[in-house]
Formats: sequence, C-alpha cells, structure tokens
Amino acid sequence: MEYQDFINAVATRAKVSTDLAATLSAATLETLADRISAGQAEDLAYQLPEGLDDHLRKPPPHRREEHAKSYDLDHFVRRVADHPAIDRALAGAGVGAVLTTLREAVSRDEFEDAMAQLPKEFRQMIEPVGAGGGQRRGS
Repeated sequence: MEYQDFINAVATRAKVSTDLAATLSAATLETLADRISAGQAEDLAYQLPEGLDDHLRKPPPHRREEHAKSYDLDHFVRRVADHPAIDRALAGAGVGAVLTTLREAVSRDEFEDAMAQLPKEFRQMIEPVGAGGGQRRGS
C-alpha cells in the first residue's frame, strides 16, 4: 500500500479531509509505537510506506525503553486526542480508521502480533474484514 492510499483510506473511514487523516495517522501510529514493544513497532514500520514508517520508528521523547507501556483503549484514544488538531470524538473514529487501514497495509501475521500486545478491547475499534472494501496483504 502506498502512502496516499493509506491516508485516503483513513480519510474515507473517519470521514475527514486527507490532511486531517494524515494527522490522525501520525498520532495513532506514534501512540501505538509507545504501546507495543519497540521490536514489534519496527516490524510494522518495515511494512509501511515511507512517510508512515517513521511514526513507528521514532519514539516519543519520553520513551527510551524497549518495553511497551500498559494502558487501555480509553487512555490510548485520549493520548491521540492530545494532539492539538484532534478532539476526543474525532480521536475515537480516527483510531479505528487507522487500525483498520493498518490491518490492510501489513501482513496478517505482523498485524496479529501487534494486536496480541494490546487489550482485547482494541479489536472492537477495527472494522470487520471486507467492511471497508480494502484488501489485506498476506491474506
């Protein structure tokens, strides 16, 4: 999947402009990088297009350790909403849109490995396979 395809898919799913979809994607991927192990974040980044991969590779300044931080979906969404251009209502829809698009952009095994590091409640944010009309690589 190309960068613009990823952003367009997020924009369509979240019903926002492509500029806001890019912001949502960056904020969600950076928060995800903080929530999963650095190794898993790198594995996902390797499969993403240039422009998205760095959000998983460059940890936030407060993150210097290898291990993931443990927090629930509500806290995850609040952290995404901490971005100045993203409000709480938009963050919820955006996280779901980005995670659903991420599932389509990376292999099934890498996506499942990342999801295994998150509480089960994260799965409720992801559209069922086929709901967005996209194809997942590695299926």
